[in-house]
Formats: sequence, C-alpha cells, structure tokens
Amino acid sequence: MKILHVVGFKNSGKTTLVSRWVQFLKTKGFSVSVIKQHGHHGKHGSLKMPDENTDSMQFFRSGADLSIVSGGGTVQIMLNETPSFERLKKLASMDQPDILLIEGFKEEAGSKVVLVKNEVEWDELNGLNNIVLVVGVENKSISFPRIRSRENVSALDNWLWEWCGGEASC
Repeated sequence: MKILHVVGFKNSGKTTLVSRWVQFLKTKGFSVSVIKQHGHHGKHGSLKMPDENTDSMQFFRSGADLSIVSGGGTVQIMLNETPSFERLKKLASMDQPDILLIEGFKEEAGSKVVLVKNEVEWDELNGLNNIVLVVGVENKSISFPRIRSRENVSALDNWLWEWCGGEASC
C-alpha cells in the first residue's frame, strides 16, 4: 500500500484534489481509501452526526465505545473517542487498498503534496517533512518538484501516475 498526504491550509483545494485523485485512481483500477483530518476540535467537533433518533446514535449516547451500522451497501463506523493517527491508518487499511490518500495530518510522517494559495502559506509550510510535490507557488524559487497551479489537472494527474509508478497496481 502506498500512502500520500495532501496538506495545506483551509480552502487550498485539498478536498477537491483528493476527490479528483480518488476518481482518477479508480478509473485506473486501483483500490483507494481516504482519511480526512477534520480541522474543528471539541467533543465531536463539527462533524455531522447521524440523526439523534437513529439506532446507531442511541447506542452511541448509551456509551458504546464503537458502533457499526451496515446496510444498503455501506458501513458506518463511529468511535466514541479520537483514535491515534496510527489507529486511523489501520482502520483505513483493513480492506488492504492499493493507495491510502490522507487529507491533512501534516505533522505526521509520510510523503506530502503541499497545496498553497500564496507565498506566505508556502513560507509557513516549507519546513514539513517529506514534501514530494508543491502545488501553487508560482514565482518563488523552491527546491521541490512543483506544479504552479492547482487548475493544471492534467499535470496533477500525470504526477500522481508517475508517483504510482505508471502501473495499474502500485
């Protein structure tokens, strides 16, 4: 399994790029899992929870540490805690995907694509470990591979294909 983080500040295009790459990889025959770091904090943050009247929420409110609901071709897993990053990776890897895309978790180890809207953001993020691509720095000299615009989707897809090794199975 290959793992790639997509990091940047709010509204830098992370979700759009991860969604695009999931679609791209699926058309190439890859299995893909995604982890997203929700930027809001507090008990359950601003995550949208299921309707209070659902069975799963009744279990959750009753104190279940884990609630799993299966039906209609999907599974919903709710943990009554914030798991460690390593545990999240284990959960996302349980179906043994070819690729795990991670939106956020910029301080964690792993290869990173950094999206920035301007040089000020780049100045704040250029010290991250294991940067493999920078997207969005147009006029500043940098020592990392770069694509100057997040709108250059063909260059982004080509970069990802090369990162995968140009094969239908990373």
